[in-house]
Amino acid sequence: MRRKTTLPADGLTGRARRARVEPMAVRPLRDGRYVVETDGGTYVVDIETRTCTCPDNAIRHARCKHLRRVAIEITTGEVPPPGRRTATCAVCGDKTFVPMDARGPQLCRTHEHHPGDLVHDRETGSLLVVTRALHTRADETTTEPGRLVSEFETNTEYGDHEPVFEAVYLGSLPATVGLSGLSGLEGVRTYRFPASRLSRVEQGFVGSRSLGDQLVRA
Repeated sequence: MRRKTTLPADGLTGRARRARVEPMAVRPLRDGRYVVETDGGTYVVDIETRTCTCPDNAIRHARCKHLRRVAIEITTGEVPPPGRRTATCAVCGDKTFVPMDARGPQLCRTHEHHPGDLVHDRETGSLLVVTRALHTRADETTTEPGRLVSEFETNTEYGDHEPVFEAVYLGSLPATVGLSGLSGLEGVRTYRFPASRLSRVEQGFVGSRSLGDQLVRA
């Protein structure tokens, strides 16, 4: 449970000021709404419909201090936006927000990889392109030879609990991949890596631009 906190007034007045200086605790619900606990009572806020169960909003139809406080805490990253929940990054341990139905270990924006990203292998120095996120841990994901990703000596410095990504070596990409995108990678051998072994070089490397243009930039 979160404790009630206050925020700097920032020279504001009226409801905008009360939303910051009055002690409140905001707690997200699984249905996308938020419970706001104050010294005067507890209310439920729906940020998407801009409604609150307090009299100021329900009767006067005002943008009450509870609606304002929820909006502030979403903007500052204190609570997740509607449709997302709080999770812990499997690499750095920082708080991150993920979809409600997200499964497996999660990553923050810094350590996340997406299909089409150009990445650097910290062990070999090679460049690869991410093809797929598996959403499974390194100690429960096997490679083509049947070994767990976490069992390889080159992966001992990376967390067994980290999510695994599939990637292809840049040099193995066919010349047509720039036009067809990742759909042109059928038959190219993929490899599996724990998340923190790969560091992003360029997001969306394989995408709308031609591969030739991308290689010149790389």
